Amino acid sequence: MRNSKVVLIDRHPGRSAQSIGMAKVIGTDPDLIHEPSVGVVGTKGDSQCYLGVLAKVDAIHNRLRERVGRAEGQLPFRLVQPEYTIGTSDGIRNGTREMRYSLIGREVTHDSLCEHLEATGLAGTIAVVACDKPPVGTLSALLEHNQPGIIMSDGPIHPGTDPKTGEMLDIVSAYQVAGNPDAAFRHHIACNACVGIGSCGGMFTYNTMQTFIGVVGMQPLHMVAPASDDPRRVTEFPAQLVEYLANMIARDIKPRDIVVRDSLRNAVIVAMAIGGSTNVTLHAPEIARAAGYADFWKDVMTPEEFNYLSQYVIPVLTDARPYGKYSMVDIDRVGGVQVIVRELMEAGLLNGDVMTCTGETLREQVARLGTPAVDGKVVYPVAKPYKPTGGLRVLGGNLSPDFSAILKLAGVEGGLEGNIFRGRARIFEGEQALLAALDQAPDSFQNNDMVIVRYEGPSGAPGMPEMLDPTSRITTLCRDRGIVIALMTDARFSGGSVGLVIGHVGPEAALGGPIAFIEEGDEIVADLNSNELNCTVLNDPATLAKRKAAWDQAVAANGGVHPLCGIADTRLLHRARHMAVPATRGGGLHPNREVWVRDPRVAERSGFVPRNGHRPEADKAF
Repeated sequence: MRNSKVVLIDRHPGRSAQSIGMAKVIGTDPDLIHEPSVGVVGTKGDSQCYLGVLAKVDAIHNRLRERVGRAEGQLPFRLVQPEYTIGTSDGIRNGTREMRYSLIGREVTHDSLCEHLEATGLAGTIAVVACDKPPVGTLSALLEHNQPGIIMSDGPIHPGTDPKTGEMLDIVSAYQVAGNPDAAFRHHIACNACVGIGSCGGMFTYNTMQTFIGVVGMQPLHMVAPASDDPRRVTEFPAQLVEYLANMIARDIKPRDIVVRDSLRNAVIVAMAIGGSTNVTLHAPEIARAAGYADFWKDVMTPEEFNYLSQYVIPVLTDARPYGKYSMVDIDRVGGVQVIVRELMEAGLLNGDVMTCTGETLREQVARLGTPAVDGKVVYPVAKPYKPTGGLRVLGGNLSPDFSAILKLAGVEGGLEGNIFRGRARIFEGEQALLAALDQAPDSFQNNDMVIVRYEGPSGAPGMPEMLDPTSRITTLCRDRGIVIALMTDARFSGGSVGLVIGHVGPEAALGGPIAFIEEGDEIVADLNSNELNCTVLNDPATLAKRKAAWDQAVAANGGVHPLCGIADTRLLHRARHMAVPATRGGGLHPNREVWVRDPRVAERSGFVPRNGHRPEADKAF
């Protein structure tokens, strides 16, 4: 296959020399260097999330090398060496200022992979991904490149086990004992929570997004749930991936043929049904943007429709950590994520006619896999679900005029009598101030406190860190004392966070959003009947105007940046301070969006260009 977008090496000796040398080094035919390129990419990082990636990349690369050539049945392509992007360890950095680089890391992955795909002119790519943000950056780059590509997750870690009690442990277990006064006990849990390799094993952000990528069609469903150390990942899956990629190339199936409106809707619906991470409302808009949908919340699913589906249509089907008991390897044991897809599809809640990377429709893929019915213990039927409503809810109101605030309803453990929480604002200007209070004065937190953490959004932090550390400590406080402490922030949460926690409140404080105008003791009301988040006193125009004027004065006196914002002292943080888009657009780094999309030269390629009319046969309402 040749495509006008694929950059081919011509026969100029200077530009051919290294390609010939590389072909000899990696053991492929130098006569193929002028053909389109294929290759495998992966992610490296400084935690065990990434330790298994290298073996999978090597196995896939070796299988590709066996398949390229000029003999009958081989792929007549140039094979390029594997390339890697860099990932940050969310688990190690949570609760530190380094966590500001986590979401930015999604953008760095996207940028570096974009360079590789475009500059190398890859006509076919297999990507092995791990942790939370690199998979989304990888998928976004593949969508913008829009040449045949496919993703395989490295796989989740097995649960740890407390040798004294037999209790199943994971990284959230360790964060939830962070406030325990017994140092030996804290160390004991830390030593046994994360033994082995693989990404987080619960239904946290990693597995939420791997499930999302599978359901949206860019990863074979049966490759999502097996553990990182499952031998199939190096013995069976590489050959299958190469066959799927070869089929995509032969049939000219591209990522934007797969990631369409209905497949995005399918993936969001499944995220609700698994009680998935709140980060899905950050990552889905970025994936949609890269697929050509200018505004996820208009072009794919409105906030009102999102809430209607979660509130009245889509139940939680999985008894999974952090709100339940089982891990992703247990879901694999009972049949994999395809079991969840089958159950929802048979209930008429998914569109099974969308294309997937296997060359089959979603329905055909589920059927070919011989997918079993739900077991009723790990994965429940729609008729008798684990929880009656979906796991996520977005909120409007005077504190969230962007309709950006997100609550993981599946993780709420109390405080919503009559679906309403009323609390007193307790203000913390940044996460570190809250952690200090939780360390030094945990008894100062009272029943029905609404903890406010602000100036931690995409621009304010900068980088929008997630807050697994404070939310886990608050969860433990609430359980130990039998109280309810809510938390709201313009930052985000780990998929492992539970409790009455509301993130992505926007506009963020750094941009003068209403969260900046809350004062200590104000009444905060979270109403899940109306799906609103309100500060009662801000309903008074005079009070709102007075507080906004004081905020404006502080910004003006500090050179245009509020003094409570974090210091942007590196180039990446500076980019985030000045280029980050709001949470409703994914929180990514997209400067001069409006100017760039008007350039007609990028109209065919830009991820910012709306896809009006694209594949109407696949974009059916359902």
